[in-house]
Amino acid sequence: METIVLDIGETLVRDDRHWASWADWLGVPPHTLGALVGAAVAQGREATDALRILRPGMDVEEACRARAAAGRGEHLDESDLYQDVRPALGELRAAGVRVVVAGDGSVRAGELLRALDLPADLVVTSDEWGVRKPDPEFFARVAEASGAAPEATLYVGDHPADDLFPAAAAGLRTAHLRRGPYGHWWADHPDVVETADFRIDALTELVGLAGAAGSADPAGSGGVSPDPDPDPNSDSVTDPASASASVEAKVVRRGTLRSVR
Repeated sequence: METIVLDIGETLVRDDRHWASWADWLGVPPHTLGALVGAAVAQGREATDALRILRPGMDVEEACRARAAAGRGEHLDESDLYQDVRPALGELRAAGVRVVVAGDGSVRAGELLRALDLPADLVVTSDEWGVRKPDPEFFARVAEASGAAPEATLYVGDHPADDLFPAAAAGLRTAHLRRGPYGHWWADHPDVVETADFRIDALTELVGLAGAAGSADPAGSGGVSPDPDPDPNSDSVTDPASASASVEAKVVRRGTLRSVR
C-alpha cells in the first residue's frame, strides 16, 4: 500500500465538541441532542435531521453562519483528536506510506487541522475542493491527491454511505473504521462486511495493513473481499442478468445509509 487517505469526522476528530456546541446554541441539554443524533444514525438519516427536529425548518448552513458571526463558530484543538491519530499517522509516514487527510469540512476546518501540524503529507477538506462526499468527483480528487494507483490507495472512514461505498466504487481499496455512531451502528451491516477490504477498530491497525494490504486475501486481516468467487475452480461465467439483479439489490439495501456529513 503506497498511500493511505483518511476521513476527518469520527475518524481523526471526535464530534463531541461539535454536537455539544450545537446543544448550547439551541439551548437544550447535550444528552437530548445526542439522543436525537443517535436516532437519526439508527434510521440511516442525516445527523443534522436531529437539529431540524428541535427547530423544524432550520437552515443549518444559515445557522452555521450565524454562529460564526456571533463568535461561536468552529473550533478544533489537540483534545479533539482521537488518541491513536498521531501515533498511527507518524508510524505510517515512517514506514514510507504517503498519508493524506481528506474529508468533508469547511475551509475553516482545513485551516484548523493544518494548524495542528499532523504527520500527514496533505490535509484538505471538501469545501476547499468544492465538492462533498459521496460525490464521485470527491473520490476522483482523492485518487489524484494519492499520487498512487487506485489499487495501491486505501481510503479509511467510519461512514458506509459517505466513505466506504463511494471509495470502493472509485476503485480504491477501503477500510471501514468501527468508530463513532455510524461506524459502530453499521459495522456489521452485510454491505459493509461485503464491501470493505478491511474492517478495523483503531487507526494503529493501519500500520500492519500497510504492508499486508498487497496480499491477495484481504479477508485475512479482518476485511472481506468485495466480490469473492464461490468456486475458484469453476469455468462458468456469471449470467449478466443475475449480476445486474445482484447489484440492484445491493443498491436497494444501501439506500438506507444516506450521506450525513
